[in-house]
Amino acid sequence: MPKLKLSEILDEKPVKVTVELPAKLHRDLVAYARVLGGETGSPIADPLKLIVPMLERFIVTDRGFMRVRRAAR
Repeated sequence: MPKLKLSEILDEKPVKVTVELPAKLHRDLVAYARVLGGETGSPIADPLKLIVPMLERFIVTDRGFMRVRRAAR
């Protein structure tokens, strides 16, 4: 099985945000949740909970963003 970029999903108090996802992206998110649940042994009840850790992972792995952020400090 491939190593996914996400691992444990922490349960923190969320901030409510409304966003529309294209149908294809939603299907991919559901499929990703299924694979991640199989890999971790913990089914993902709500695939939308993956959005935050995916965005967090994206941001911390974006080298250009991190360079600009460090330079701004």
